[in-house]
Formats: sequence, structure tokens, C-alpha cells
Amino acid sequence: MNPALIFFPGVVIFITTVWAVGTYNKFVKYRNRIEEAWNRIDVALKRRANLIPNLIRVIEGYSAHEAKIFSEKIRTLPRAAGLSDRVAAEGELTQSLGGLLALAEAYPDLKASSNFLDLQNSLDEIEREVQQARNRYNAYISRYNTLVESFPAAFIARKFGFGKRDYLSLELATERQMPAVDFAAAE
Repeated sequence: MNPALIFFPGVVIFITTVWAVGTYNKFVKYRNRIEEAWNRIDVALKRRANLIPNLIRVIEGYSAHEAKIFSEKIRTLPRAAGLSDRVAAEGELTQSLGGLLALAEAYPDLKASSNFLDLQNSLDEIEREVQQARNRYNAYISRYNTLVESFPAAFIARKFGFGKRDYLSLELATERQMPAVDFAAAE
């Protein structure tokens, strides 16, 4: 028997095994990076949640009634365990926080308050951290999903239960929306 015929199948099996192990390890690496990125988002969101009572206390001095409404609304938000539930709860919190910040526009003294400005600057910093962590998270999701769908890595993904993941879209309370401009009304 020709020694090359015996050697060739062994090389093919070895190369296939090395590729399969390497691909599996890529999936594990991206899964861990996604979890790490989510943990960074979670820490920033917790910091933001801890800042909100301080904002409410500062605003209470200017409008106790409106601060109480925001305080009760924020307190009733559910603390969800799952990622999609958590994102939905954080979206509600962001809307409430955006309303709380908009309240400052009605009180010029509040806008000029050093306590409020310090808290607002802290919130801006935290929101930037959330945005950076969200971008990092979504970059890892993109790489992971590409690997899940790529040929032949899709075979490893299917075999070991690595499925596509959803991108994360969290609104930030400090994001400013551009006003709608209607040129037809100006004519």
C-alpha cells in the first residue's frame, strides 16, 4: 500500500480538527466579549440610576410637585432580569429622565444651580460611557453574528448552539433630537 494514501487522510482529519477547535474558540471568545461589554453597560446604567435620586432632590427645591411625579414614576419601573426586559425598562427610565432634564428649561434658577450643573455633567459623562460600551457591545455582536452565519463556521455554530444575537439600542437621556424643519410653512 502506498504510504501517501495512509498519510493524506490523517492530515485532512488533523487540519479539520484544528479548524473546528479554532472556530469553536472564536465563538467562545466573542460570547465572553459580548458578556464583558454588557457588564460595562450594566455598571454605567447602575451609576445613572444612582444619580437620578440626587437630580430629583435638587429639582424638588424648585418644583416639589413635578419632582414627586418623576420620583414615583422612576420608582415604579420594573427591574428586569432578562436583557430585552432590561432594555425596555431602561428605555422607560430614559424617557422619564429626559422629561426631568426638560423640566430644568422651565426653571432658569435651576439651570444655573451649581448642584444641578454638576449632576447634569455627571449624567453626561455616564451617558457617554453607556454609548461607548453600547458601541463596543454592538461591534462584538456584529463579529459574532458574522461568524455564526459564515460558511463553514455555521456548522460549528449549529452543532454547539451558538445562535445570532440582537443588537442593543439604548436611547440616552442626554441625546438631543434635531427639531423638525418645515420649509413649506415658512412660505
